[in-house]
Amino acid sequence: MLDRRELMKRAGLAAVATGFGSLSALAQDTVTLPFDNGERPLVKYPQKRAMIGLTSRPPQIETPFHIFDDGPITPNNAFFVRYHLAGIPLDIDPDKFTVEVKGKVDRPLKLSLKEIRKLKPLELVAVNQCSGNSRGFFSPRVAGGQLGNGAMGNARWRGVPLKTVLDMAGIQQAARQVTFNGMDGPVMDTTPDFVKALDIDHASDGEVMLAYGMNGEDLPLLNGFPLRLVVPGYYGTYWVKHLNEITVIDSVFDGFWMKTAYRIPDTPCNCVEPGTAPKATIPINRYTVRSFITNVADGAKLTAGSATLKGIAFDGGKGIKEVAVSIDGGQNWTPAKLGKDLGKYSFREWKLKVKLAAGPQQLKVRATSNAGETQPMEPKWNPAGYLRNVVETVRVTAA
Repeated sequence: MLDRRELMKRAGLAAVATGFGSLSALAQDTVTLPFDNGERPLVKYPQKRAMIGLTSRPPQIETPFHIFDDGPITPNNAFFVRYHLAGIPLDIDPDKFTVEVKGKVDRPLKLSLKEIRKLKPLELVAVNQCSGNSRGFFSPRVAGGQLGNGAMGNARWRGVPLKTVLDMAGIQQAARQVTFNGMDGPVMDTTPDFVKALDIDHASDGEVMLAYGMNGEDLPLLNGFPLRLVVPGYYGTYWVKHLNEITVIDSVFDGFWMKTAYRIPDTPCNCVEPGTAPKATIPINRYTVRSFITNVADGAKLTAGSATLKGIAFDGGKGIKEVAVSIDGGQNWTPAKLGKDLGKYSFREWKLKVKLAAGPQQLKVRATSNAGETQPMEPKWNPAGYLRNVVETVRVTAA
């Protein structure tokens, strides 16, 4: 006999699996992001509130930035979406879903979602940030999705460590990397399938996860239902959605999305002179340290005198040591009070009371990680528009 909660849960899974007969968005209004050609429609997809639309095939939707002021956890219905391939699986049956583990393993596996959910779970809070987050601010401008600062989100992920599954399969001694493929696919034969890879040591570190839960609920369809890879501290390109194929290999994977796409300059700063091409590149990897003011928008008119500024900071996994704020354009800095520590991969909230003089003001925020890495005062440039982490400036007028 199934209790009422289980029946409702299964009904919800079925609705997700069968309720997307045709994936479409309803345009509601427009917003203008703060760079040239920044006008975007506000669109609403199933399981999502009104969000900023970039493309519809495949869906790319950005979180409105004010959402990040509501708390350190980004709601599922406001979490950004980024696909590379337009063949999105809309008819997933969770009762028939399996993930296959194969390649250089002693015991190839095919695990059902029910079997995965029975394994000892892991739960952690981690930021998922698109590699192209903030690309629209690059100068000179670069090709690619012209995103503002909303292609990121922070969630409490629940699943099973990838290490658990790899140990069940038995990794062979010759193994060098693990590749990951999902159920989404290309529309044209000439488009390369979206497959990513991690080194075997990273894949087996106990933190990389096969996630089925997000903020206490099943994954939304557009965020990878029913299973996705979670790679804490690494850019979202590695967080493969609808994950159904894990392959252990004895070589370095040379698929398009590793060998050609998602590359950064192989220089100490992972940057080059604006307008130039790097001599050598490496795959994009960990986040740079970043911070934002979330409760005051650029161009806002504020009341002179006492005010409270607040925001978020994060990095690639060392954790945030300090957030400092300047209200005079970077001449003087004051440490902010850090909020609750939800883990080294999470957003860290901060808050600071300031006194604003009448007139125009430049508010700046700068984070420093526990590894001593801090944000640059001037933006770094690369031709793909990745890794932006310049000290952000919010221009306001107090009166």
